[in-house]
Amino acid sequence: MTAPATRPRGRPFVQVLQVVLGLVVAIGMLGWGLPYFAQTSWSEVFDVLGTVPWWKAVVFTALVVSGLYCYTFVMTGAMPGLSHTRALILNVCGSSVSNLLPGGGAVGLAATFSIAKSWGFSVGSVTTMAVVTGVWNVLARAALPLIAIIGLSWGATELPPSMREAAVVAIVTGGVVLALSVLAVGTDAGARSLGRCLDRLVRAVRRRHAHQIETSLTGMRARTAATVREGWLSMTLGMVGFFGLYYVLFLLCTATTGIDLPFGQLFAAYAIGRLLTAVGVTPGGVGVTETGTAAALVAWGADPAASMAGVVLFSIFTHLLEVPLGALGWLAWSLMPKASPAERDQAGAVG
Repeated sequence: MTAPATRPRGRPFVQVLQVVLGLVVAIGMLGWGLPYFAQTSWSEVFDVLGTVPWWKAVVFTALVVSGLYCYTFVMTGAMPGLSHTRALILNVCGSSVSNLLPGGGAVGLAATFSIAKSWGFSVGSVTTMAVVTGVWNVLARAALPLIAIIGLSWGATELPPSMREAAVVAIVTGGVVLALSVLAVGTDAGARSLGRCLDRLVRAVRRRHAHQIETSLTGMRARTAATVREGWLSMTLGMVGFFGLYYVLFLLCTATTGIDLPFGQLFAAYAIGRLLTAVGVTPGGVGVTETGTAAALVAWGADPAASMAGVVLFSIFTHLLEVPLGALGWLAWSLMPKASPAERDQAGAVG
């Protein structure tokens, strides 16, 4: 008789410890690190933020929603049959959870599987979407600093150390993700390895999906190739629209707080921030992202208080706003029709 499997002891404690440490790092970076590296104080920043008119908040919110809608083209291109409305709900629900916890990507991934399965999508199709959109996201974030470096080189602008380091990280990150993607799509062994990693992430939050991703990923190479072949243009244009609108938002936020720098330098600072959002130590990279962006702006001669205020204003609309938007998304999902139990069972059985 086979002994029943037991759950590893201490795992809940480790997870709680990771959450606590992540929150401590975020609070420390926001409370001390951000004003220190921006060479200003929170009181000066609040004075600048107090001058922002209310109507601009409406404009900023509209830009965020427009950017998120552009991102639905990435998701619909990666998962045929998904409507733009459902893609928007899926995105804001997963993002709101991910932005609340350090390493919240596991929780967001589990939420994505649960919501998509409730609509009748198979585990295999959701797995393909998660992998393909993940690759597109990381490669886009890795490409931004490289584009910024090319633009700054043409403009003969001195590159601060933070930007050079970001470029190195971008090259390494993009290369690693590309290599993993080729392994996952091109070999069964690579697919099983990547599937086990995703399984561990989801299993840490939702054990019912255990081993489903690994099984699906092993047999999904043909689906991935077909998805990329059919949806690459939609996904690429959606990603360009998403990052483009968020850059416009960044320009408006920095202009509102009084930053006057060339577009190339502002784009470079924006690129640093977008790359640092991938840092999983804190929820959504909060604290780390703002510190790196503000430091780059100050290094190029922007006013410290205006730089920190502009970065904080941008973070409010790109990070914190996703939490109430996510709440609306969860409400919309709860009111939407779901697949029948038979359809959900069939979706779970499809690899």
